[in-house]
Amino acid sequence: MANKLISAISGVRLHDFGCSLKAYRAEVIKGVRLYGEMHRFLPIYAKWHGARITEIPVNHYARTTGASKYGLERVVKVLMDLMTVKFMDKYMLKPMYLFGFWGIFFFAAALFFTAWTFFMLTKGYFFTQTPLPMMAVFSFMTGVICILMGLLAEMITRTFHESQGKSIYLVRETKNL
Repeated sequence: MANKLISAISGVRLHDFGCSLKAYRAEVIKGVRLYGEMHRFLPIYAKWHGARITEIPVNHYARTTGASKYGLERVVKVLMDLMTVKFMDKYMLKPMYLFGFWGIFFFAAALFFTAWTFFMLTKGYFFTQTPLPMMAVFSFMTGVICILMGLLAEMITRTFHESQGKSIYLVRETKNL
């Protein structure tokens, strides 16, 4: 199930992401940076760097000694790492798309709560009788924070790429230069 989930979320079709027998071209792996336990997603990183991924069958033998260390805790870690990979795939270069979406969502919620508050006022309620004004204020402030976080993330992303002289894309080869 884990391999099917990882394949579905990442778009990289493999039968076994956990297989330790892997081979990569040096130019693909040179630019890959692994942190923590992200080694299991190495095929996904390689695909991001333009590699073609293929799979060949290998023989697996039953464990003869020791016990598996794969438990529920490790499943949770893999799921959190998979969320990180999905975030990096979708929003690493444009974090404002994520933060901006939530900022607009909270601004819309603030507008809704404000309209609802004024509607309640026409029905004879007071501001102190309903939590709607506070919900409007908190939604508005959350929207402001999301937008500012998105702008900050954009600046950090650009600073990261410029400080390391990295482009946001890879060029496999050039011709006639």
